[in-house]
Amino acid sequence: MRANWIYPSAAILCVIALWQLSISLFAIPAYLLPPPLAVLERLGADFGFLIHHSWITTLETLGGFLLSIVIGIPLGILLVWSRTLERAIMPLLVVSQAFPKVAIAPLIIIWFGLGLFPKVLIAFSVAFFPIVVSTIAGMRSVDSDLNDLARSMQSSALKTFLKIRLPFAMPQIFSGLKVAIAFATVGAVVGEWVGAESGLGYLLLSANANLDTTLLFAVLMALMVIGLVLYYAVEIAERLMIPWHISVRSDEALASR
Repeated sequence: MRANWIYPSAAILCVIALWQLSISLFAIPAYLLPPPLAVLERLGADFGFLIHHSWITTLETLGGFLLSIVIGIPLGILLVWSRTLERAIMPLLVVSQAFPKVAIAPLIIIWFGLGLFPKVLIAFSVAFFPIVVSTIAGMRSVDSDLNDLARSMQSSALKTFLKIRLPFAMPQIFSGLKVAIAFATVGAVVGEWVGAESGLGYLLLSANANLDTTLLFAVLMALMVIGLVLYYAVEIAERLMIPWHISVRSDEALASR
């Protein structure tokens, strides 16, 4: 477990060292690239302010992510169950991802206003597709011999789904969830760019308009922390729900070395 934190911590320290070294070597002015210490001081000075806006962005992200789970996983299962539905709906889902979310976000804001819900919808629109695709891939990855064995034992369709198909699909589903939680954060920020009075996306626009580069980097740091915490929360959920899977056991074996 200790190795899980040593390597990323070392990587972050290396990035900070290169950051400071670049400023010193090339004499980069602070308004273009503030030094790491100035960003840390700004984080400390505006900690409560940043926490408030970070909490709003986190709520939007989690709302879109949870909505994408509630809709995306059942939809993926339904598309596997019916080839007809898959042929009818899957092209529409692919086309929906071809539209830039920055172009769609203003429409959502116009239809639903400036509150929390439209940001949740924008985060959902970005996050649900990886979950649908991973659910479909997982459901189709089940060994046909296991399905034949279940039929030979006269197992019901529901029991086969709960005992065989869903457990075997879970690793693929969690792969989609890890991608989706990162996308949901991006979607929440895009929604705040289009129309918001709070949130880290709103702060990014405000800092950019005021040429406040130090605040800009402080907000980016806050977004990085949110992304890391949410990603590893999904990973912990994966370890708890499918401890038997080889990917989880392999990670644990590597961490114990």
